[in-house]
Amino acid sequence: MTGTSERDGLAGVLREWRGRRGVSQLDLALRAGTTQRHVSFIESGRSLPGRAMVVRLAESLEIPLRERNALLLAAGYAPAYPETRLDDPGLRPVRTALEGVLRGHQPYPAVIVDRHSDLVSANDAFWALTEGVAAPLLAPPLNVPRLFLDPRGMAPRIVNLDVWAWHVIDHLRLEAARNPRDRLSELLAELTALVPERPRDPGPDHLGFAVPLRLRLGGGELRLLTTLTHFGTAVDVTVAELRMEAFLPADAETASALTALTGLGRPAPATPAEPPDGGAATRRITPQPPDDGDAARRATSPEPPGSAATRRAAGSSPA
Repeated sequence: MTGTSERDGLAGVLREWRGRRGVSQLDLALRAGTTQRHVSFIESGRSLPGRAMVVRLAESLEIPLRERNALLLAAGYAPAYPETRLDDPGLRPVRTALEGVLRGHQPYPAVIVDRHSDLVSANDAFWALTEGVAAPLLAPPLNVPRLFLDPRGMAPRIVNLDVWAWHVIDHLRLEAARNPRDRLSELLAELTALVPERPRDPGPDHLGFAVPLRLRLGGGELRLLTTLTHFGTAVDVTVAELRMEAFLPADAETASALTALTGLGRPAPATPAEPPDGGAATRRITPQPPDDGDAARRATSPEPPGSAATRRAAGSSPA
């Protein structure tokens, strides 16, 4: 039997998520196929919903799978969504898909990150961009926003750092508001202290969310936009929290430069930061022991090409 403390826990968590999403009780009821009275009773602790209703409420509020499990636990039910290590044999099709997409994106840079924006995997084109980055920033867990915005990283080579850095930070802040995480809040505070002050006038070429990354490399400049890819039908916490960020050329000159950079026109830079395995078209970070209870870890072996991800256009933030 579910006790009073469990009822109160569910009520509080549900109210918190509904407030975070800016959804009224009536709107939530309509989305979940129930009544406003029932939602009100749940939030006041007067009614305990069935397991299926908890899942419907979570879906209606677009709650991430990890937090849906927490909501189910608060209601007194077992978690519904497994959390599997990425190197588990059961997730081989997922690794096949992700590694195949990374290889297929060559000669353009692409990375796969977890919920903390820590690197899971990257292709050769991405490692070529990290020329001159300080070694500590490349040690696992390699955080991609930090790699770009830290003065020891790629920040000194970002031509439009004053604008692009705040584009990245705003994206992270929006994510933190929708899905609060301690590590994300700490990262936000760290990066905000590192970057230049937000410009009052971003200039006539400012495009809002579609801020291009202008990166000096060698004797030229790359102009890059990005797409974000995620598994839209994942039922495993680990898979649902993965996403791929693919950098695309914003002009023909950048496309040509990236093609040459990956070996078709000239060798990659002499000092690219890359894992010690060398040579592979896709470079992987060795899984690390869990540092905060996460089971989402990094892939460790290349697989044949596959496709199980869904892609949507987005701004150019590595977050």
